[in-house]
Amino acid sequence: MRILIIRHGEPNYKLDALTEKGKREAALLAERLSRIPADAYYVSPLGRAQETAAYTLRRVGRTAVTLPWLQEFHGRSVNPATGLSHIPWDYHVDEWARHPLLYDPDRWVEDPLVRDGDVAQVWEETKAGLDALLSAHGYTRDGSVYRCQDNRDGTIMLFCHFAVGTAILAHLINTSPVPLWQGFLWTTSAVTTVVTQERRPGEIEFRCVSAGDVSHLLQGGEPASLAGLFPERYNGVDSTDPGLWPERVDIPVIR
Repeated sequence: MRILIIRHGEPNYKLDALTEKGKREAALLAERLSRIPADAYYVSPLGRAQETAAYTLRRVGRTAVTLPWLQEFHGRSVNPATGLSHIPWDYHVDEWARHPLLYDPDRWVEDPLVRDGDVAQVWEETKAGLDALLSAHGYTRDGSVYRCQDNRDGTIMLFCHFAVGTAILAHLINTSPVPLWQGFLWTTSAVTTVVTQERRPGEIEFRCVSAGDVSHLLQGGEPASLAGLFPERYNGVDSTDPGLWPERVDIPVIR
């Protein structure tokens, strides 16, 4: 089986909708995804993901199941340096990189940078939601692997967001989401493909074979958006200014 983790098209975060470019991205994405037979489609409740998924669903004449836990990872912690509420997937490198606990797949939520707040709760909800979904498809979590007696070919598609998408990937491959959050960017409409491998009978591991792929944009002549990436060169806006954090839920600098 394979899982496609799909980020929404370029967003207007204030409207929770797609920009005109995002709509072009979603159309090219739909052209790609409509050629892949899927067992099921799942989508975040947020507007930008719903709108992205709609392009594909219309082309294939299918519907998607909306799952609340697929919304953007919304847990927040208290930054010990400032005392302010903070999203855990947007710390400066000198704030997180020298915290060994943040690399631990089991104990990262105990680190002082993320332990005060509801990050651990949202992480557990994300894992539980994903494991329940996979269980419905015949894959039952057992420690660091999944058990399945009939590991057949098939595809499920998850239309969601960057931070929750990387959290999903982290759980599947048994790692902390923090290095993925901080060191990667899946550009808008990107497709990440995770597949099963069965090295022992009935024992399933997941492996990422493609991360953040936007070949559909390249083939369609549409440049990839860098929504979610901070500017390549300093633009006069200090993203670490504590005065910005109360307003910065998931509204990154967009260029």
